[in-house]
Amino acid sequence: MNKPAVAAALIAVATTTLALPAPSAAGIPLPVLADGTPSLAPMLETVLPGVVNVVATGRVREQAHPLLDDPFFRHFFNAPRQPRYRETQSIGSGVIIDAERGYVVTNYHVVESGSEYLVRLGDDREYPAELIGADPETDLAVVQIPAEALTAIPFPHDDSLRVGDFVVAIGNPFGLRQTVTSGIISALGRHGLGRGYEDYIQTDASINPGNSGGALVNLHGELVGINTMIYSNSGGSIGIGFAIPANMVRRITNAIIQDGRVIRPSLGVVGQDLQAELAQAFDLQPNDGVLVARIIEGSPADKAGLEPGDVIRQLGEVRLRDTDGLRRALGLARAGERLPLTYLRNGQERTVTVRLVKPDVTQLDGRAIHPLLTGVRLGNMTEHHPLAGRAQGVIVEQVAPGSRAAMAGLRSGDIITQIGRTPIGSTSDAKAAATDARGELVLRIQRDQRSAFVVLR
Repeated sequence: MNKPAVAAALIAVATTTLALPAPSAAGIPLPVLADGTPSLAPMLETVLPGVVNVVATGRVREQAHPLLDDPFFRHFFNAPRQPRYRETQSIGSGVIIDAERGYVVTNYHVVESGSEYLVRLGDDREYPAELIGADPETDLAVVQIPAEALTAIPFPHDDSLRVGDFVVAIGNPFGLRQTVTSGIISALGRHGLGRGYEDYIQTDASINPGNSGGALVNLHGELVGINTMIYSNSGGSIGIGFAIPANMVRRITNAIIQDGRVIRPSLGVVGQDLQAELAQAFDLQPNDGVLVARIIEGSPADKAGLEPGDVIRQLGEVRLRDTDGLRRALGLARAGERLPLTYLRNGQERTVTVRLVKPDVTQLDGRAIHPLLTGVRLGNMTEHHPLAGRAQGVIVEQVAPGSRAAMAGLRSGDIITQIGRTPIGSTSDAKAAATDARGELVLRIQRDQRSAFVVLR
């Protein structure tokens, strides 16, 4: 199946009220109770209080009828040009990861359109939640609740997972709270699905709309993943679900709690995949590393002595096969880290140590570009963005809930490629293009490999 077909069938499992039949789950080896009855109940009794219901409410601007933009029509029928808004609500799941401080991890797509958040615990207590921060690239967000006597689900002591391990998915599918399904790990390291930084666990445990942000746990009651999406043509589970692995969840949530967002480091390399013809020209096997096409002057790669034509095979503990692998390795690293880097030059393998740095990104408050962009933070595209080298524009780093941009539909992670009729490639271009805009701002954006227009008034 090609990538567009896969991406078209991927469903971010947020909110719905339908009920669809789920496939039968794989048999699971259960602990045995004192009377000889096999049961997961003892483990679940410790885990279920750590899974919560997350509700995000907000407002979005409704698309006006074209006639309402016609001055003659408005004058003749005395039609107002007041924008109309509608209430939105997204319902998903969350996992308590810090009982003492009240931190809950969920999916970004559960909270992205909200301005107010509510967390409902398994014992029916309800608390307003504060959004601490989010990372659209991994579809993770952290909210905090002012609650006591919470139960957190622990991360595993090690990240060793194997295909065939038994797992349990817990969440609120179709609004049915505290639902448990079981299955196995079907595959590891799934990527290429067009969803940012990908290293998914695939499972056949039933995951349905409303399970987003819920827990995937092992038989010890440890959090091995956060359920995020399914592959489905019907909207219900067909036994192909995906979860963000615990090691990624732990790193990303720590960064969000510390900085409010994830600041990914820079290596200073513009790479190329070793496809068949290119690999043959370099006397290598296809997908045997990342070919260095360009080195950014003064970058960690430049200081480590890398040159165009080198082939990077490993960064830290991550064996690299392609540029997506390099992006994932950088996406999990932190600025300031020193990592071993192994590369090939003229057929000889070498290893150097690189010190990753914060990317040299010019960030700009949207208000400095245009008043309608108040509440938006913009940044230039970095070298490890998925579309680096293939698209030009500025990245929407953050959109404040309740801002005009948020209500118009602009989201974190969008790439603004055009303002009005002017293509842009940097924040300075954006400032120049928006200079003459008055009553409205027309933005052309790229999102999930699709283009669309957003109008701010």
